[in-house]
Amino acid sequence: MTLIKHKYPILEYDTVREAIIRPNRKELSPLPKKAVFAFLLDEIEHYVQTHQGNLIDEFETITKVYPIYECEYKNEKVCLCQAPLGAPAAVQLLEYLIDRGVTQIISTGSCGTLVDIPENEFLVPVSALRDEGISYHYLPPSREIEISQKGIQAVETALNQAGLAFVEVKTWTTDGFYRETKEMIRYRIEEGCQVVEMECSGLAACAEFRGVTWAIILFTADTLADTTAYQERNWGKESMSVALQLALDAVVVMKDD
Repeated sequence: MTLIKHKYPILEYDTVREAIIRPNRKELSPLPKKAVFAFLLDEIEHYVQTHQGNLIDEFETITKVYPIYECEYKNEKVCLCQAPLGAPAAVQLLEYLIDRGVTQIISTGSCGTLVDIPENEFLVPVSALRDEGISYHYLPPSREIEISQKGIQAVETALNQAGLAFVEVKTWTTDGFYRETKEMIRYRIEEGCQVVEMECSGLAACAEFRGVTWAIILFTADTLADTTAYQERNWGKESMSVALQLALDAVVVMKDD
C-alpha cells in the first residue's frame, strides 16, 4: 500500500510518483534544462527586454499568466520565469518547468530577518524548516529539509566570483505571513532559524522528489528582529538586479551529473 495514513491529514503521504493530473498535458517540446525561477518583481521582464530574450511559453493560472522566457547567457540557453508568492503556487509552476525538461534551477528572492542582519545582505540557505503545507505532499514528514549540496555549491561559486560576502543560514518557511507571533519567532530562533520566507522548503521538497537540482539565493529585506517594532525597511529592492545576475551566474556554473 502506497498511502500512509495519519490522524492529521497534512501528515498523510502517498509514495506513488504519478498523479492523475500532469503539469504538461499538451506534450510540448522540452525547455532548456537550466532555469532561473525568481521572486523579483519586474526584474526578469526588464532583463529580457534589454538582453534580447524570447517568450517561449506561458503558464496560465486562474489569476495570472506567467511568461516563460529564454535567454542566452554565457553561451548557455537559460529559462527565465517569475515565481509566484507562496510555496503552493510556486511549486505548481516549478512542477511545470520540470515536466518540460528543466533539471537545474536557481531561485532568488527576499527574506525577513529574525536576528539582527542588515538589509541587502546575501544569504545561502542550507536547510529549511517545513512550516508550510505543500512539502508534505512530496516527502514524508520531517522537521526540516536540507538544500541540494550541488545547488549550494553553484550559488556560493557565483557569490565568490562576484566578490560578495554571504552567510549560510537555516530558514523558516511559513505559510502564515500574518501569524509570525512574538513567541513563535523566539521559538524559531531557538531552533536555529535566522530568516523567514514563504517558499524554500516547498520548492526543495518538490525538487528532491522529482530528482532535479534546486537552490536559492536570499537577500535580506524586512526585519522581525525587534518584535516590538516591525520594520519593512525597503524590502531589499536595492538587491534585486544583483540577485538576478547572481542567479544566472549560479545556474550556468552548475555542472551536469
